[in-house]
Amino acid sequence: MTAPLTDLYRQFEIPGVAEVVSGNGGLPKVRVTTAEGSGEIYLHGAHVTSWKPAAEDEVLFLSAKSQWEDGRAIRGGVPICFPWFRGKADDPKAPAHGFVRTKAWQIESIKQAAGAVIVSMFTESDDNTKKWWPAEFRLVHRVTFGSELGMELEVTNTGKTSLQFEEALHAYFRVGNVEMTHTQAPDAFHYYDKTDVHTKHTQLGEIMITSETDRVYLNTRDPIEVEDPVLKRRIRVTKENSLNTVVWNPWEQKAALMSDLAKEEWTQMLCIEPSNVLSFAVEVAPGQQHKMKAVAQVVDF
Repeated sequence: MTAPLTDLYRQFEIPGVAEVVSGNGGLPKVRVTTAEGSGEIYLHGAHVTSWKPAAEDEVLFLSAKSQWEDGRAIRGGVPICFPWFRGKADDPKAPAHGFVRTKAWQIESIKQAAGAVIVSMFTESDDNTKKWWPAEFRLVHRVTFGSELGMELEVTNTGKTSLQFEEALHAYFRVGNVEMTHTQAPDAFHYYDKTDVHTKHTQLGEIMITSETDRVYLNTRDPIEVEDPVLKRRIRVTKENSLNTVVWNPWEQKAALMSDLAKEEWTQMLCIEPSNVLSFAVEVAPGQQHKMKAVAQVVDF
């Protein structure tokens, strides 16, 4: 990290608790250490790459082959998908999952709150974003590191016309063996299955990962829990203002084609993604805001 960059962010640091340091590839990150838990978030994409509650192992998956450089997304952790999800419908050349996950964000604030630390980062529309999307916006990601991992994505329409967008907190959770996980969700969830030409299905019972899985669950408001008998823990994900949950694992064949995923790493990850996508895209009037929140917890096994 260059000296000017260090000086620029020194004002936000909390000595012994939250520091701005040079991370992988020389990319700056905020490293948080508290009695309740620790974590890391990069300015590159406002991307959370680590969260460990006190006395627990790492909860997030991060690929050993992730490419740490400008213009490339980090594989693992919690990428932010915005303002579209997957490919852009009217432009196949546009970056997948939008442009903010490969953009350099800025630190807004770092604060302590009841034993946890809240790191806020922001990015705004500029000439580069308008090449892909003409909207005027301000996007803030507030992340709370402590006994829970809290994430809040706040979109403000700073323009003069209404804007519509998709969004997702593309969380990769670390599991012992994805084939042995049991994901608890309410019965009768409907979902679109990308691996089955987006056919609509009904979920009955637990979600089991037995092949490539790429599903958008619809009208999801209740918590979802991932039971991991290998690591002997249960991860609970709750959310607000999110009407979709994406469940994703590439499985062996697709994983083999991914240059930033090491061999067999697909068995160690399961994505549970609070989102608003497809027909659940969000519309925000000029001067208005939308906030999507998600909280991850490790609960009794």
